[in-house]
Amino acid sequence: MLANRRSPKRKAPLVRPVGRLVLPRPRVIPLDNGMPLYALHFSEQEILKVEAVYHAGRPQEEKPLVARATSRLVREGTQQRSAAELAEHFDFYGAALSIPANLDFGIYTLFGLYRYRQELLPVFAEMLHEPAFPEEELETFKRNSIQELLVELDKTEVLTYRQLTECIFGEAHPYGYNSSAAAYEALQRDDLVHYFERWYTPSNGFLIASGRVDDDVIRLLNATFGQSPPRPTPPQPIPVLSDRRPQRVHLSRPQAPQMAIKIGRRLFNRHHPDYNAFNVLNTVLGGYFGSRLMRNLREKRGLTYGVYSTVDALALDGYFYLAAEVHENKAAVALREIYGEIQRLREEPVPEAELEMVRNYLSGMLLNGLDGPLNVSDLVRTMVSEGLPFDAFEAQVQAVQTVSAEVLQQLAQRYLDPQDLWVVTAGKRPVEPG
Repeated sequence: MLANRRSPKRKAPLVRPVGRLVLPRPRVIPLDNGMPLYALHFSEQEILKVEAVYHAGRPQEEKPLVARATSRLVREGTQQRSAAELAEHFDFYGAALSIPANLDFGIYTLFGLYRYRQELLPVFAEMLHEPAFPEEELETFKRNSIQELLVELDKTEVLTYRQLTECIFGEAHPYGYNSSAAAYEALQRDDLVHYFERWYTPSNGFLIASGRVDDDVIRLLNATFGQSPPRPTPPQPIPVLSDRRPQRVHLSRPQAPQMAIKIGRRLFNRHHPDYNAFNVLNTVLGGYFGSRLMRNLREKRGLTYGVYSTVDALALDGYFYLAAEVHENKAAVALREIYGEIQRLREEPVPEAELEMVRNYLSGMLLNGLDGPLNVSDLVRTMVSEGLPFDAFEAQVQAVQTVSAEVLQQLAQRYLDPQDLWVVTAGKRPVEPG
């Protein structure tokens, strides 16, 4: 009897276009020492997220990898507490500490409950104001980093990425140099102390607080972060770019099971007037699961499990690249199809139905960025750290919803000329040009 029953018909939900999206504006409060606090108050929330951001990344380095080492070892003990005591304190109050990797900034994020603000914020500030940089923790960091690097260097996908960024920016550029065991070994405690004292100062950073950020939280942040004296920071260094012309580079890896492919070029950061529209173009090409590269190389031809393209916007610059891993015998075919999809974008306008699909996808992603205090604070951090006005978010929404197929074609002709693209492969033998 049950087997003969038919399930009731269900109607798919209606598809509605995403309407006007507006980034909530934070309240900007200068602390006593001048450090800006960007407060996003969500009165109904019981969570608290506080981020301390410093303009302390690779562009400020005098020695390779010192920015990464400094950011990682800040949490490994203070003048008053060991690394274990710090971790135990945050864990006892159910808090989480995150230090996301970033080439341009030192970013420290504390997640906790509002009711434990008195217990968490003073220790968070202590960690950022009084790091001890213990010698034994530095040696552990160096040893672990070298071991992780050796594991990563066995992956052709990693090798091609490292080679591509070096080709685009140059091996002496902060965005172009690659980590090495020798560079890790050369790090000394004095390097970290010197870097911290130069760049980790209230005059070179800002705070973002989101969640339940009432007047009591603001007073507490001022008491813990607003009393340390600001130090003048040196002038920001200006990196020198490589002037090499794009070419093909092959890395011989006789034991590699597949051929790794990276194709890319230098582009621009979020300040560039073409950034928003090019991001739409990139999505059409390889920026989501329904992209042209995925439909062609994966679904139609079965050449690869995954292929994608992306735009990496950094504080001072940016670059575009696409990536795939294919069987060595199929590498020439894959390259031919990749260039074929690029050429199609240069020669033919994107059909309206396809463009509408991409608009809906990107609008959904932008809408998700406004979902709750944690996501909103990420958007605000991007705007503030990269020197963008807050209405840059609305400008991005406008570009996604209105950019025309003709404009996308013009951008493809301007920025996707094959002669401007580096091609880096890693595998058993070079791919013959097709």
